[in-house]
Amino acid sequence: MTTVVIYSRVDCDPCKKTIALLENLKNEYSFDLVKIDIDSSKELIKKYGNDIPVVKIGPYTLNGLIDEAKLIVTIKAAIDRDHQLVEVGDKQYQKRISSGRSFSSFDRFSLKLSKLYIWIIGFFLILYVGLPFLAPVFLRNGAELPAKIIYTIYKPLCHQLAFRSWFIFGEQPFYPRELAGIEGVSSYEEITNSTEIDIRSAQRFTGNEALGYKVALCERDIAIYASMLLFVIAFIISGRRIKPLPWYIWILIGLVPIALDGVSQLPGLASNLPSWFLRESTPLLRTITGTLFGFSTAWYLFPLIEASMNETRIILEEKRAFQEQKII
Repeated sequence: MTTVVIYSRVDCDPCKKTIALLENLKNEYSFDLVKIDIDSSKELIKKYGNDIPVVKIGPYTLNGLIDEAKLIVTIKAAIDRDHQLVEVGDKQYQKRISSGRSFSSFDRFSLKLSKLYIWIIGFFLILYVGLPFLAPVFLRNGAELPAKIIYTIYKPLCHQLAFRSWFIFGEQPFYPRELAGIEGVSSYEEITNSTEIDIRSAQRFTGNEALGYKVALCERDIAIYASMLLFVIAFIISGRRIKPLPWYIWILIGLVPIALDGVSQLPGLASNLPSWFLRESTPLLRTITGTLFGFSTAWYLFPLIEASMNETRIILEEKRAFQEQKII
């Protein structure tokens, strides 16, 4: 049997008139009538609040001031369509109808996830950025095993080069290469008494009591994920109302600076190239470009995810409201 769904609110005179009209028509045209109060869900209020009453009849939707003639024509069209699909044995049609009227446990889980996803992402960003700082804390307190576990976990995720990482509990917060040209600080070459850079040694070097201990995530990665976390916090505070950053601005301020800074220092890892061709970035530049990339990427991505999640919430809220309402 064809189902007519009306979305309404309690204090809505046009809604009451449309419901009364549908109740008079349902016996004549043989359809089920389902009334959904949109006040039960803020998502439904956002979608239908300015258009009520909204009447859905199969694939057809009417809203606002609905006259009887138009309503009858639409009901007849929907009934004829249902009969034709049943007669041709469209099994997928029956499945879609059944799925649209049921609210499963998976739907319930998906609805919760669509509401909590940003908090889950924020939690994992806190964990991802915070855990690397525990490695030097463990080393300082003589707990080498948990520190080693953290370094090992992050090894596939980050280069962990000592001369591109932060150090805590030591004389300096960083030990850059001489090639970076930062005056007034001890270089990585000085603290390791070496003139050539060995990549594996730089990855394994975790520091000591005097120099401090290396954070398990490099300077740029910390800036990237910390700035993403910062945007998540701002996004939550805004009520998830921040609009997405245009893609061309994301490319301009997010991708271009980090690409130029990162790629231009790659030749600096080779020892057989002329000195004029070599370059090493600084902790400040890595932090700036990482922050620009992380914040702009989150600004571009999370509002788009929210828009998708909002559509999911509306669909699931409609299914839940449909199941909770009795056919009248």
